[in-house]
Amino acid sequence: MLIFKYFVSVTGVVGRAELLSSVFVLLTILLYQRSVQTSSYVALILAMLSVSCAMLCKEQGITVLAILVIYEVFLVQKMMSSPSLLQFWSKKISWAFSLRLLTVICTGALLLLLRFLIMGHTLPVFTNFDNPASYAQAPAKQLTYAYLLAVNAWLLLAPAQLLCDWTMGTVPLVLTLADPRNLATLVLIVILGNLAFNSLFAKGQQRRLQKGLILALALLAFPFVPASNLFFPVGFVVAERVLYIPSMGFCLLVSLGWKRLYSHHKTTASMGLIILLGLFSFKTLHRNGEWSDEFSLFESGLKVTQNNAKLINNLGHVLESRGDYQAALKYFSKAIQVQPDDMGGHINVGRIYNHLKLYPEAEEAYLNAKSLLPESRPGKSYQARVAPNHLNVFLNLATLIAQNESRLEEADQLYRQAISMRSDYTQAYINRGEILLRLNRTKEAREVYQKALGFENDNPDLLYNMGVLALSQGQHSEAMAYLNKALEQDPDHYQALLNSAILIQESGSSHLNHVAQERLLRIVKRGGKKNCNERVYFNLGMLAMDQKDLASAEHWFRQAIEVKPDFRSGLFNLALLLSESDHALEAEPFLWQLLSYYPGHIKGLILLGDLYVNLRGDLPAADKCSRRILAIDP
Repeated sequence: MLIFKYFVSVTGVVGRAELLSSVFVLLTILLYQRSVQTSSYVALILAMLSVSCAMLCKEQGITVLAILVIYEVFLVQKMMSSPSLLQFWSKKISWAFSLRLLTVICTGALLLLLRFLIMGHTLPVFTNFDNPASYAQAPAKQLTYAYLLAVNAWLLLAPAQLLCDWTMGTVPLVLTLADPRNLATLVLIVILGNLAFNSLFAKGQQRRLQKGLILALALLAFPFVPASNLFFPVGFVVAERVLYIPSMGFCLLVSLGWKRLYSHHKTTASMGLIILLGLFSFKTLHRNGEWSDEFSLFESGLKVTQNNAKLINNLGHVLESRGDYQAALKYFSKAIQVQPDDMGGHINVGRIYNHLKLYPEAEEAYLNAKSLLPESRPGKSYQARVAPNHLNVFLNLATLIAQNESRLEEADQLYRQAISMRSDYTQAYINRGEILLRLNRTKEAREVYQKALGFENDNPDLLYNMGVLALSQGQHSEAMAYLNKALEQDPDHYQALLNSAILIQESGSSHLNHVAQERLLRIVKRGGKKNCNERVYFNLGMLAMDQKDLASAEHWFRQAIEVKPDFRSGLFNLALLLSESDHALEAEPFLWQLLSYYPGHIKGLILLGDLYVNLRGDLPAADKCSRRILAIDP
């Protein structure tokens, strides 16, 4: 129970990947132990498979192999009882020991090679906001990395101030040796050094604790190595989730210490355990409450630090999703004050100004964000250093500028800049193609789309745009082919479903009407009334008319004008349908609705006049309709 409470307190909410990885880590140790005790090769093979599963769940799972080596050499082969390393290796080495050790080493090498191949022979690249120390110069980099070990150790020892995100300025860099935080690093080194010395060179009564101490230190240290920046920089400053497996070793250390304390001071040890359980139980409940929703989680983070712009931005995102743009703007602006060189913060401010229709302010914010990008140079690729979400500034700024028809060339230039900085930036190609179409440069638009398809030939938006382009050039069969390809990649692509259905209807291919109907009904089913365009319902109504299903046609026309009360075609066709039914007078209010929006709708006036003559016998009213028609079109 103590271990479980401690795990939950340290990690806040246990990540599923970390949890599953640690289950496989424990399973690996148990299987390896069984293979040692029974000389079972099956158990050894299962242990290696378990290691593979642990690594696939979370990379740090592979570190259990180092723990197995420590277990084999120190606990099974009892190297710790040998007077010297030389005497240990001079002993007769068993075949079983050699086989187990060779299996562990080969498995580790194979898994590392597999991981290297999956990563494409390159390490992931992170920005200076993710891990500021990785961009610092010596000695700040080394001092900060060392101090972060002490920060993680303190989180294990006293998980009081927990934080969902430790990036950016949460932990300021340790710039010089004079920084007092170096004392924490020194204390940690002394403590770990003392524990390591005692585990290797214990004497007397302490030898009984030696095995547990060695295993505890191995479980504590090795799983943390991938997150320590020792071999390569990682994409975070501190991450509580990576402490899940190391906390197992820490709990073993706590239990060993408590056992020694209990042997000398039973009352003190018992009371301490009760207090510890009480405190961690309370902390668990409190932390679970903070994880109840995004806003409370990020807000709790601001109680720990005010220097993390990412946390502040996240609060702004939550408020933005709720539609509270003024409050979101407050947080985004604060994030910029905390981290003025954070491009994402300026983009967020610009987007909120755009929502508030403060377009000049939005453009200024986007320009501020753009100024933080490296200067583009011909022939130079910035893929490795410019994140795609940062390049969104070009898309946002160009979209804003493109609202003004006189600035379309300027918007096109921005998209070209984005493409020059990241040649495979598909969304920039899509947006640029749309601008070129608005500029009537269809040939260039086609070239842009085709180049984008070279990078991402399964992008449904690209395929849809190619279909629209072909349709604008009168190439209906080619357009339908592209729209169908888009739907192969994304069966729920709204625009492809709608436009392909309309194209089928307009082509007069009545044998394909059932396909058009299926696609329109899919939109209705997936989108719901709020997300459906009035054209969806209208075209379903027209298909029902073709099938002589007048009841369904009436239903769909009514749905169309419910979505858009001034929908001209929907109002007229519904009125026409009703005028030819048994309740023809129900057409009258829809005709008046049509004429209130479109007073010059001649067909509507003719139909209304027809109702007055044939159903109401109101010749003066019919005469007024005729005079209005003649006034519009003599």
